[in-house]
Amino acid sequence: MSELMPEPDPDASTGGASPQRGHGLIGAFARHKVAANMLMAMMILSGLIALKLLNIQFFPSAEPTIVTVTTAWGGASTEDIESALTTPLEQRLRNVEDIKQITSTSVSGLSAITLELDTGADLLLTMDRIQSEVDGFSNMPQDAEDTVIKSGGHFETVARLLLSGDVALGELRSLAYRFEEDLLARGIDRIEFTGMPSEDILITLEPGQLKELGLSLNQLAERIRKVSQDQPAGLVGKDDGTRELRSLGKRRDPAAFADIPVVSHHQGQLELGTIADIKRGSRQREAYVTVQGKPAIVLTLKRAENGNSLDAARLLQEWKDETLLTLPPIISVQVFNERWTLIKGRIDLMVKNGGGGLALVLIILFLFLSGRVAFWVAVGIPVSFMATLAVMYLAGSSINMISLFALIMALGIIVDDAIVVAEDAQAHFEMGEGGVQAAEGGARRMLAPVMASSLTTIAAFLPLMLVGGFMGRLFFAIPLVIISVIVASLIESFLVLPGHLRHAFRGAHKKRRTRLRRRLDTGFEFFRDRMFRKLVRTT
Repeated sequence: MSELMPEPDPDASTGGASPQRGHGLIGAFARHKVAANMLMAMMILSGLIALKLLNIQFFPSAEPTIVTVTTAWGGASTEDIESALTTPLEQRLRNVEDIKQITSTSVSGLSAITLELDTGADLLLTMDRIQSEVDGFSNMPQDAEDTVIKSGGHFETVARLLLSGDVALGELRSLAYRFEEDLLARGIDRIEFTGMPSEDILITLEPGQLKELGLSLNQLAERIRKVSQDQPAGLVGKDDGTRELRSLGKRRDPAAFADIPVVSHHQGQLELGTIADIKRGSRQREAYVTVQGKPAIVLTLKRAENGNSLDAARLLQEWKDETLLTLPPIISVQVFNERWTLIKGRIDLMVKNGGGGLALVLIILFLFLSGRVAFWVAVGIPVSFMATLAVMYLAGSSINMISLFALIMALGIIVDDAIVVAEDAQAHFEMGEGGVQAAEGGARRMLAPVMASSLTTIAAFLPLMLVGGFMGRLFFAIPLVIISVIVASLIESFLVLPGHLRHAFRGAHKKRRTRLRRRLDTGFEFFRDRMFRKLVRTT
């Protein structure tokens, strides 16, 4: 591995100044031929890699991970649900690790337990532990339904689709299911429906038929329930890896209910389909959506915590362009509430402000510094941003509305350090110091004041990283981005910039100033000596 060895300064004798051998990290980077360029290349490359890997979302993933455990027990009172289901299950679930808080609700016919997981908990592992505790509950009422365990992980809305048309709701339902299958296959993480009432299997028969069969309505319902249910089929595995097998016998469509035997006699058996009308129907008293009197269904497209909002938006647009060509004119599909456009707008704003700020910095610096020095000062802006993106990725952050806001705030911070270093170095170079001596000396002289100013800003933002709770996790990106930008700017100003200033100063004494530069220098000197000094003395 090569060491950072200082090289002789070809311009050190300019103006009679004797060269001084550089020492320390600043001197090594200022005098080495490629060290500054290698460090700058590493900062840029790491930023480009992070930009490719960083997740893009609307808000930071600050929502707590929620797991719900629900058990339905038809006909049971609230007191029975509480004593027989909720309390025993809650006591067992308290043994699960990584559970921060447990809340439960008991209503007539339903037990619901909500588990909030600790930050950083392994969701899949915790859900396996929850499932094991539920499976180990041996006092479950016989007529209670299977316990349902669902993860309420953080899902964020990308956009909504409004599906409507002058057709029956059943046809829209079929289209909505087809759209859901297609979008999920393309990469959309989750789709939720609004305006599509849940369906039940409706079995209708005349009271007289039941009387002829000698059955009551409850007896018929019990026979159907016994046939249409999933049954346990033993266990597989050992110890913690033990899993319960189930036989899936529950009927899920009208045709499957038709062959259920109702009564048996010497001539055979009488099936349910021969005496009853079986069809699928919507539940009553559920929300529905209409558009100009026509039925409609809203599909909410969501991305998972590790999903990318802009990628999801691109998939949606591709699906829309292909699907609309295949739909009849009576079917309408409209996209609304496109939250990804807000993210894209914020990114465009940052790029616009960054580009405008870079151009303004170049113009202003050119008025007071040489063109090459102004160029290398302006280069510090994208270099510092690239290094900041790398830190954001390593810290587990993402590109979101909060972090983009912090990056826009940081635009006015990162250029200040480089300006004071470059201005001091050029001033000493114009006074006769050599190129290396001026570049290295400017960095050394400005190290203490710039470091003090940077530490003051860091001290102002650092307490925000200590805020806990939901708001602390939400706004953690602001101090992270600001502090990372400041540190990256310090590295660029004191390790990268001096090496570039040294090359910018090389041979500058031998170059003739252009007419524009002479006019700018004359005008600035006139303003400084005749107007500004007079104003200072007067005040």
